[in-house]
Amino acid sequence: MLGLGAIAPGSKPTAPALDPDVAKEMFSKLPGSEAAVLLATYDFAHANKLFCFNLVSIPVEKGVEHPLSAYLSYTSYILQHAHLSSRTGFYARTNLIVLRILIEDQVLCKKICSEESKMPVRLCRQRQPFLPLVRADRIFAAYMLDVAIDGINHNLRKRLDVDLYILCVGIILRIISHLSRSRTRLTYHWSELFRSLLALVRFLTTYTTDLKNLLNIEILLDDLVNLIALSLYAGEAFLPSPAAYDDLFYKLVETGEVLVKFRDNYNLGKRPKSSIDTLISVTTHYNQLLTDGSTGKRKHLTSVQVAGVIKQGYETLSIQAKEGLDGWERYREADEKTFLKKMARTAVADVKVLVSEI
Repeated sequence: MLGLGAIAPGSKPTAPALDPDVAKEMFSKLPGSEAAVLLATYDFAHANKLFCFNLVSIPVEKGVEHPLSAYLSYTSYILQHAHLSSRTGFYARTNLIVLRILIEDQVLCKKICSEESKMPVRLCRQRQPFLPLVRADRIFAAYMLDVAIDGINHNLRKRLDVDLYILCVGIILRIISHLSRSRTRLTYHWSELFRSLLALVRFLTTYTTDLKNLLNIEILLDDLVNLIALSLYAGEAFLPSPAAYDDLFYKLVETGEVLVKFRDNYNLGKRPKSSIDTLISVTTHYNQLLTDGSTGKRKHLTSVQVAGVIKQGYETLSIQAKEGLDGWERYREADEKTFLKKMARTAVADVKVLVSEI
């Protein structure tokens, strides 16, 4: 029998919002057992360059979702909830490794960063903060950056999954490295990316006691600092406009005091691979200019005046960057041996569930 609601004017009533605890429990059970196929996807990507080429380059008919679009979409959904269970985290990390493998192939990375890769991708928007919603088709590199930023924003906790964060930061580093080397200016919401990276710096600074002894935390610290330093040093090569470059400096200057505490908390000044002194020298340079410009009353400067000082400061700024900021190490399966064993056990358990349901 047809209900009256079907013929009533106006939009259909929206579904009632789930209780946060109920929603959290439901998300913790994702992905479904069929996600075991993601381990096979990793195996193919690691062992077969032709598979990777087809995953990125295979043509699709209009209205058909591209394989890489589907993969990025799926990754974004599990990555936003990776902190809810070790199982979800394992699958998210496996997918990120595949993305790393793809962008470490220079031929594929060029395709991923080119206009010919423009496709629609539906990314997860289930948790705040949300990245800007872009409805137009974008290149795959832009979606990969979104996936990595969302991974950083949505999995912050005292028991940080350091290896997951190393992958997210590493993916961003490899994409920016390619863009800067090829001098490809990418239209993207860079302001959100730099805000997220500096928010991660603040988080690491605030919870140093809980985080500083975590396994591989030094790698994350070095990669994060060097990524920000690379963006400062090579920003003119890949940022779409002078305004985007100015915004990076503005955000960095705002974080000046946090950076000093960050350095001291983790003894980064003694780490030969860290570029923390480069970042602090930039903030010190601008703090001096701001102090001079306000005659000792910096707090009275407006944001517009501060932006003006930043532009003027380029003339006297010298960024002493370390060599090899845009370099990175290629993926080696041996480095992930322990994790892959855990991932294999997780996938086998999911396959058993699938078989039992037949």
